Amino acid sequence: MSKVHVKTGDTVVVLSGRNKGQQGTVMAVSPKEGKVIVEGLNKVKKHVKPRSAAEQGGIVEAEGAMYSSKVQLVCPKCGKTTRVAHRILEDGSKVRVCKNEGCGEEF
Repeated sequence: MSKVHVKTGDTVVVLSGRNKGQQGTVMAVSPKEGKVIVEGLNKVKKHVKPRSAAEQGGIVEAEGAMYSSKVQLVCPKCGKTTRVAHRILEDGSKVRVCKNEGCGEEF
């Protein structure tokens, strides 16, 4: 199992691919695969079969998973993309910190 640098609810920017430069919120994280699903980005078409007579089938658009290395976290305070640093507080808890110069915001 590998560790992923983003969590559910984080705002991220896509670094490469057809959605390069677009921002979105992380909906789901899969550490086992090293992938994330970002709201509104990497749309894929999915063919859905009707499960009952009342339900309708067809082609549905949904967000597809992308590798977590393709996204970078956006700092909520300074609004810039940043790498994630970790700081251990006095009480022993570990927090994520913005690495941009002069910011140092915890999230």
